[in-house]
Amino acid sequence: MSRGENGVVGNNERAKVSFLAGGDEVSQRKPGHVTLLDIARASGFSVSTVSIVLSEAPLSQNVAATTRSHIREIAQQLGYHPDAYARSLRRRSTQTVGILAFDLSDPFCIPVMRGIQEGVHEAGYLPLVMDAQTQRQLFDMYLQMILERRADGLIVIASWVFEETNLLGDIRKNNVPILIVGRDLTARGISSILVDNESGGALATQHLHELGHRRIAVIRGPQEMCDSEPRWAGIRKVAVQSGMRLDERLLFQLPGLSDPASGFEGGLRFTRQMLASKCPFTAVLAFDDLTALGVVRGLTEAGLRVPADCSVMGFDDVLPSEVTTPAISTIRQPLRAMGQEAGQRVLQAIRSAPAKEQKAHLHRTEPELVVRMSTGPPRVEETANGRKRRART
Repeated sequence: MSRGENGVVGNNERAKVSFLAGGDEVSQRKPGHVTLLDIARASGFSVSTVSIVLSEAPLSQNVAATTRSHIREIAQQLGYHPDAYARSLRRRSTQTVGILAFDLSDPFCIPVMRGIQEGVHEAGYLPLVMDAQTQRQLFDMYLQMILERRADGLIVIASWVFEETNLLGDIRKNNVPILIVGRDLTARGISSILVDNESGGALATQHLHELGHRRIAVIRGPQEMCDSEPRWAGIRKVAVQSGMRLDERLLFQLPGLSDPASGFEGGLRFTRQMLASKCPFTAVLAFDDLTALGVVRGLTEAGLRVPADCSVMGFDDVLPSEVTTPAISTIRQPLRAMGQEAGQRVLQAIRSAPAKEQKAHLHRTEPELVVRMSTGPPRVEETANGRKRRART
């Protein structure tokens, strides 16, 4: 006697269910994912009935409550999970968002990525995280895979060694919404999110000026980076407004970099050059936090104290700047919030018009001054004639 659609259970079926509950039947099932057919065979109901119940379709209300409960129990015992790929074919949506980081070893990328994950998880989307490891070939390969796997959207986290690629255009041609964090590619039709770098450069310079620093050394970012020029513009703007002269002998620029650690090495190298030149300075404004850490290392090697002998200012507010000693005063980019914003904007784009019909938008976030241990007023000493002067490094 077999189980009918009305939920009646025959003797053979009771024995089968009892046998299943012990777990032996599960071990004899063929390898592979549990399917609706497996549950149908184990429960005695048709595949269509099992599908209606487990998908919680409106028709499931027409199935007896005991039947629904039994089917769900069998599914749980077998370890069944819905087939997302089959569901994506029906919906014409994979419910996935690609997150492609050019270099996850860059401290900038981690909080951004976590913010993106928070944003897409809440909407039921699966984040596909990929790390290109600063390799252009790997970056291009991942972009191709995103297209092949029909991701619904793409977010690129650009580190400071990011290189543009024509494949980004291919993503957009396929009507896949794309957004980039950390670069402005709106000129290429790609929506972008980045901090207001000019405002950040101005905040950093104003902080040092208000502390009393007038001899400020500046380490600019690589010329290839879009962040470098706006930050430098903010620095010069405050210098002009305050009547402060920036000594050309104290201006440096990081070269094109192969990895984030190069910033640290550049900060260390330039600090050694500053000290060897004997050109006086009381503060160093570094391009980013890792460069600032290199500056601190160079000053410490020379027996100088931060900030007693020289103040050091960073940019970004990545984790190392907070946990080092001395903790680095910096300009905070709201990295996690930028990631959340990126996730929300891509989801909005997915739900709206085709990507080719959407205009690219640039969203600038406001930077924030974070004062920690590495900045303070210039040291004041008594001169031989009793008059006070600012000590010069």
